[in-house]
Amino acid sequence: MSVAEFIKQWTDDSIEDNGRDDNKNSVLYLKDWHFVKEYTDYTAYQTPPLFSDDWINMYLDNYQMHEDRDHLQKYDQIACSDYRFVYMGGKGSWTPLHADVFRSYSWSANVCGRKRWLLLPPPQSHLVYDRYMKNCVYNIFEDVNETKFPGFKETTWLECIQEPGDVIFVPSRWHHQVYNLEDTVSINHNWLNAYNLSCVWDLLWRDYKDTEESIEDIRDISDDFEALCQRNLAANTGMNLNDFFIFMSRFSLGNMVLLETYSEKHKTLNSCLSSMAHNLLLNLSTIQKVMMMMISAGGVTAKDVYLELRETVEDPQFLRLVRDMGRTYAMIHKEEENLVLFSKELLSKMTASADQKMQICSPKDLVEMIDRYNTSSSHSMGVCF
Repeated sequence: MSVAEFIKQWTDDSIEDNGRDDNKNSVLYLKDWHFVKEYTDYTAYQTPPLFSDDWINMYLDNYQMHEDRDHLQKYDQIACSDYRFVYMGGKGSWTPLHADVFRSYSWSANVCGRKRWLLLPPPQSHLVYDRYMKNCVYNIFEDVNETKFPGFKETTWLECIQEPGDVIFVPSRWHHQVYNLEDTVSINHNWLNAYNLSCVWDLLWRDYKDTEESIEDIRDISDDFEALCQRNLAANTGMNLNDFFIFMSRFSLGNMVLLETYSEKHKTLNSCLSSMAHNLLLNLSTIQKVMMMMISAGGVTAKDVYLELRETVEDPQFLRLVRDMGRTYAMIHKEEENLVLFSKELLSKMTASADQKMQICSPKDLVEMIDRYNTSSSHSMGVCF
């Protein structure tokens, strides 16, 4: 169904219902419309600064998530193109109980209409799953099977009504169910950054182990069991361990480029860093900690997964990513625009040192690269801790 067909059906249904509350027909709900990605030349809105430190959408504006092009199908190109959506639904449409993709944050802005939100704090999330922690309650307002979900009766829900023009922030790992109380149009983003990166890793690793267990019976007859696990993980979760590693590697390098630019602009200063520079250093520190978790868990085992540094810093896609990152952090921290300008010469300089490993082939390589950078930057920029 096209959007035009959806609008026509929605209009026809609204006229037919004539405001009745007892509509017995199913209500159409347009969810996860990738409006920003489909209409790149039309700026319908700007992301509020409070929600702009958005790693996943900055990254997906410049790269595809899945590095394995052989298994990238047309559906994946659409579903994983970004995590910025428009939702449109008539009165009575709803989304079932869920926690957001990647256990990311989300924000939702009502353009028009009203929504009823029911939210469950993370310490109670186990209460809406079965005893095996595999299946989740679908609709909290139906008769929930107490045998299958014995803890459900112990849940305590937070409830709010979202009015037109209201924006609601949903933290990571909060399960929620949402009802449209009237015809509603909303803008919704999922996003992640340094503050919830560990939640993303926890979900990825748990889903990976579940994926591995689900096909354990074919391990001995599979030509490449690990590759099959990674392919299934990407299909089910939206990202696999290899995708995550490459994402973190590129994003780390981007943070280093911006910090190096900061150093060039302030090379005569020996004072405490700005809030932007501290933000970038926090990003690197958080990625490093998560990579250490990845090492402890087993890390990336695929032999052909690596990032070539010199090739990366000369890649137009990477240059666009760093410019997007620079503009975003300059806006968030109210820095001067020229602070984020950089050149290819500067990028080449970063990979020219004799002791610099030219490839990032594992989480261990990335941890060591961040260590080396932190050691050198603490001297060159006069960092105050």
